[in-house]
Amino acid sequence: MTDNARARKLADRIQVVVAETLDRRIKDPRLGFVTITDARVTGDLREATVFYTVYGDDEERAASAAALESAKGVLRSEVGRQTGVRFTPTLAFVPDALPDNARTIEDLLDKARAKDAEVREVSTGATYAGEADPYRKPEDEDDEVDTPGSTDKNEGPASA
Repeated sequence: MTDNARARKLADRIQVVVAETLDRRIKDPRLGFVTITDARVTGDLREATVFYTVYGDDEERAASAAALESAKGVLRSEVGRQTGVRFTPTLAFVPDALPDNARTIEDLLDKARAKDAEVREVSTGATYAGEADPYRKPEDEDDEVDTPGSTDKNEGPASA
C-alpha cells in the first residue's frame, strides 16, 4: 500500500493528462463537449476512476461515453508515458452526478421560493392572534394588583 498523498498526486496528474489528451489527440466525432471533473486512484495505484461531464442531451452523453470507452487504450498509454509509474493504472470513466444533483437542488430551491412567496401573499394584512407584544415587561410588574395578606416592601411585617 502507498500513502494517500501519492495517490492524490497521481490522481491529479491523471486528470490533467486525460483532459489534455482528449483535447489534443482524440479526434472522435462522437466525443462532445467533455469536461474531466475529477480523478481518483485506489490505494495500490492500480485502478483510476475518471469522472466527467458532457454538455448536451442524453444522446450526446451516450455518444461521448462510447467515444471515451473506445479511446481508453490511447488515454491509458498517454497516462503511463507522462506519469512514469511502474504500473499504469487501468482507467474507468464514470459520468459525474454533480450537475444532476445541482439541477435537483436548484429545482428544490425554486419550489421553496414559490412557497415563500405564497406564504408572504397570504400573510399580507394579517394580524397577530394575541397582542402585538406578548412578553411581560418590568413596568407591567409594578402595575399588578397586590393580593390580600401580602406585605408592602416599605412597611415591614404586618402586625396584628
